[in-house]
Amino acid sequence: MNETTPPLPVLIVGAGPVGLALAIELGHRGVPCLVIERNDRVGYAPRAKTTNVRTREHLRRWGIADQLRAASPLGAQYPSNVVFVTRLAGHELARFENAMYCAPGRNPLYSEHAQWIPQYTVEEVMRAHAQSLPGVELRFNCELRGLEQDADGVTARLHDKVCDQDSTVRVAYLVGADGARSTVREQIGARMEGRYGLSRNYNIVFRAPGLAEAHPHGPAIMYWQINGDVPSLIGPMDRGDTWFFMPTHVPEGVRLADLEAPALIRRATGIDLPYEVLSSDEWVASRLIANRYRDRRVFLAGDACHLHPPFGGYGMNMGVADGVDLGWKLAAVLQGWGGPALLESYEAERRPVHEWVMAEAEANHAILGNQLAAAGLEDAGEAGEAVRREIGARIGASKMREFMTLGVVLGYRYEHSPVIVPDGTSAPPADFINYVPSSRPGSLAPHAWRHDGSSLYDHFGQGFTLMAAERGTDAELEAARAAAAACGLPLTVLQPDEGCIASLYPTRYTLVRPDQHVAWRGHAWPADGEALLRRVSGRAA
Repeated sequence: MNETTPPLPVLIVGAGPVGLALAIELGHRGVPCLVIERNDRVGYAPRAKTTNVRTREHLRRWGIADQLRAASPLGAQYPSNVVFVTRLAGHELARFENAMYCAPGRNPLYSEHAQWIPQYTVEEVMRAHAQSLPGVELRFNCELRGLEQDADGVTARLHDKVCDQDSTVRVAYLVGADGARSTVREQIGARMEGRYGLSRNYNIVFRAPGLAEAHPHGPAIMYWQINGDVPSLIGPMDRGDTWFFMPTHVPEGVRLADLEAPALIRRATGIDLPYEVLSSDEWVASRLIANRYRDRRVFLAGDACHLHPPFGGYGMNMGVADGVDLGWKLAAVLQGWGGPALLESYEAERRPVHEWVMAEAEANHAILGNQLAAAGLEDAGEAGEAVRREIGARIGASKMREFMTLGVVLGYRYEHSPVIVPDGTSAPPADFINYVPSSRPGSLAPHAWRHDGSSLYDHFGQGFTLMAAERGTDAELEAARAAAAACGLPLTVLQPDEGCIASLYPTRYTLVRPDQHVAWRGHAWPADGEALLRRVSGRAA
């Protein structure tokens, strides 16, 4: 670090999955950080329940994917089906099997399957790992009261809620991962823009022994109840017969008290059981994005800078990706091998991805049970069957976009980043369902399984990785290593011999960043290799 760097490199405000991802990324790179959290993170609130394949690939890189798999309350083999019914006790309309790609087993497109697991369990696994890393400190019941910046760092004012004591800490960078009501966002004068109040909804967590056996539709992670009475989502969430229930598009002025919830669940499902409410909270679906993600040495990540409806399972996962992107870039700058353009690229890369995902989430939110219900849907006889067939076909056509979206999860690209070197090829059209791997600069490096059973990603280095075809020359590889040494840039050279990998990486050389996105590719190592490495590490003149 530079001599002017404050003693603590990074302060992270917020210890949810976003802040923890950032802390883990820094910790794995040997960069000390302090994470503060105003709460103690204990509760039943369901929040996210899908940890998608990309997030689990990050967990694999951190060495904790197996721990998360083992922590699954329903078991990793539990089928990730999404079933549309009139009511749990009623008719089935449609189903999506292996929604979100949660099924265990090897898929050539990714190194880790997704997982249906409560966010608080994800947090527990991530928190335990973060606390095991040297240099990572977590401080709960501690809140940010204010901050001031100068050319060399940030002075943050903290308040310990338990001891009722104030203190200050001096850091090089501060990151607000403190959610939708971000104090950090307020401190830097950023504002959320977009549409607030797309719908009012409720999250209710309840216990209902015997509910899984009381309906005829088999195991699933989510049941959409399509009716004109109580359109809603319901599904298993945790051990101990713990379920979630989400009535959607609750009319303005209607307030759902905890005492009313059991009767509403009973009415929605058509199943008469004792329902014990554990928690209930109202939430408002919105589409909002911050007008800026940064003020000099202060950054925003996760819900602090982007909010969208939780349909598609993108929210928490996008926040984790923010933490990863910002984490390796801050580490590079603090360790001296990254430059200013690397930090500038954070918003340039992430904002277009956020906007794309927000549009997808809003499109999914536009077709809920409220919009799918139709007159006669629950009628007996052929007339009712005809309506159910019609609605089932509509569900199959419209909701695949929500549950089978590998094109969004893995297919996003950093098209106009200042630290990506374009190769002149045209970007393929965006496809929210189909993911076609590509080594084109800005894309996620294509995945493959090696013949020894390992993932190609397992062989990537902590810094940049140069994928070199077998036809790459020793002289060029030595020139690449020499350029990296001259720049102080960590570089791993990888020459896999599997034929499928050669087809995925058709150029002689492909330079992969620490976050597994392609920074450059070409058929020859450039004469001025140092200039290339300075550009992709943000240090170009």
